[in-house]
Amino acid sequence: MAILDPLFGTPLAVQLIPQVDRNFAEHLKLRDDQRSIGLLSVDNDDATYTAIDEATKMANVEVVYAKSFYAGAKHTSGKWSGEIMAILAGPDPAEVRAGLNAAVNYIKTQAVWYSANDDDSIAFFPHVISRTGTYLSQVCNIPVGSPIAYLVATPNEGLVALDAALKSADVNIVALTMPPSETNYMGVMLTGDQPACKAAAMAFQNKVLEVASNPLNY
Repeated sequence: MAILDPLFGTPLAVQLIPQVDRNFAEHLKLRDDQRSIGLLSVDNDDATYTAIDEATKMANVEVVYAKSFYAGAKHTSGKWSGEIMAILAGPDPAEVRAGLNAAVNYIKTQAVWYSANDDDSIAFFPHVISRTGTYLSQVCNIPVGSPIAYLVATPNEGLVALDAALKSADVNIVALTMPPSETNYMGVMLTGDQPACKAAAMAFQNKVLEVASNPLNY
């Protein structure tokens, strides 16, 4: 265990319903052409939010449900419950399966959290997406294909780091979750050009590490 250890989420339950019941579909507010759904339960919510956005770029699917559970992955309702439930909808099983595969791969390989201290008890997410899909674009009310810095950390570290990120580059807040969130983290999405988003994410990372190593500094 060490500072900047990479920390990956784990898909716990991934299921495909090839032909969703239409009464269920009505409650999910699916269109008539959205006949198949895929369900993901994962032990990390922000990794999943970025992964389902990736799915919308890799397959003909839309995110029709995504919500974090309360108290985080260490306080789940069941063995495979995790920290989030997300649902993708598409016209047929092949498209939904492609979307699920894209999301699972992204969680396992691209959506990297990092440790901010030696025992991995402080984690943060300094993630840059060069081109948003339909899901995060809608969440942030920005054009599809926009660059964003998706930044998450524990409350004090994250808010101090957000201020540093905003001062470091020409970026603007497009979505902000103040603590406590469902998982008691803070989270923010910033937009600007891709170099600015990368600079903001690096400034965020550096300040999180600084606060984590020196929490009493006033």
